[in-house]
Amino acid sequence: MEGIEHRMVKVNGINMHIAEKGPKEGPVVLLLHGFPDLWYTWRHQIDGLASAGYRAVAPDLRGYGDTDSPESFSEYTCHHVVGDLVDLINSLGQDQVFLVGHDWGALVGWYLCQFRPDKIRAYACLSVPFRARNPKIKQVDGLRAAFGEYYYICRFQAPGEIEKEIDCVGARRILRKILTSKNPGAPFLPKVNPFGIDPDPSRDPALPAWFSEEDLDFYTSQFEKSGFTGGLNYYRAMNLNWELTAPWTGTRVKVPVMFMAGDLDNVYTTPGIREYIHDGAFASEVPNLQEVVVMEGVGHFLNQEKPQETTAHLIDFFAKFQDSNGV
Repeated sequence: MEGIEHRMVKVNGINMHIAEKGPKEGPVVLLLHGFPDLWYTWRHQIDGLASAGYRAVAPDLRGYGDTDSPESFSEYTCHHVVGDLVDLINSLGQDQVFLVGHDWGALVGWYLCQFRPDKIRAYACLSVPFRARNPKIKQVDGLRAAFGEYYYICRFQAPGEIEKEIDCVGARRILRKILTSKNPGAPFLPKVNPFGIDPDPSRDPALPAWFSEEDLDFYTSQFEKSGFTGGLNYYRAMNLNWELTAPWTGTRVKVPVMFMAGDLDNVYTTPGIREYIHDGAFASEVPNLQEVVVMEGVGHFLNQEKPQETTAHLIDFFAKFQDSNGV
């Protein structure tokens, strides 16, 4: 990762690790990762954006990597995480940034666009579309009613339970399974062997060409140090987020948006999501939706699987919102 600088910043009462590259005077692109991920998921985009004149900034979100991990899930609400990011944007000396989010980072990005649209010039969302708050049912309750108790988000709710399952297998094998899986449709985790790990490690699937053993080494070292609880706490705060966002019921996201997904992404292929994205409902909730990009044969981690294509789409999209001086 030549030329990427790392430093710690104090934001919203926590210590946050950020990786950054690019000219200090360049427009900032803030890159938000998901679960189970790190700033490292953006390694290719950091280089590409920096080469195009942007200042790419990728934090480890609270609970991940070298950033602080508060203990209680109640400290992982949308207000906490958006507070971290607004403070980070201010610490970078920026009034506005370009925003990119993937997976949980995409959800955090939607909250940031709702709460502080003044901070966002344009938003490129990967994998997870905006869904308006349903005032009649909490998020996790609605998912449980739709998909059952074994749906992965429901299985993540009990503190410590899924962590024990991960400990039984080990961080490396779990990360290998999650980061390289390409199974369309809603993910389910049964009570027995929830991640479908073969008892014989010698039969673990080979890594795809886009994800090396060195990449897996880095992920494993980080999650063996930090654990998975911080990332899982985002899921455990979902019903609390529903309560806290009552004042935003009925609001729409009005910043300029581009949406990208792989056609084999397990979010995109969850029943009803593809239709929601393409049949007009998504655009009604995000009236400044400018582009939808679907990559064929690509799974959930499209920014790593198709890094050059992803970066090119980001640069083309953000160029629409540059002034004549490139700012």
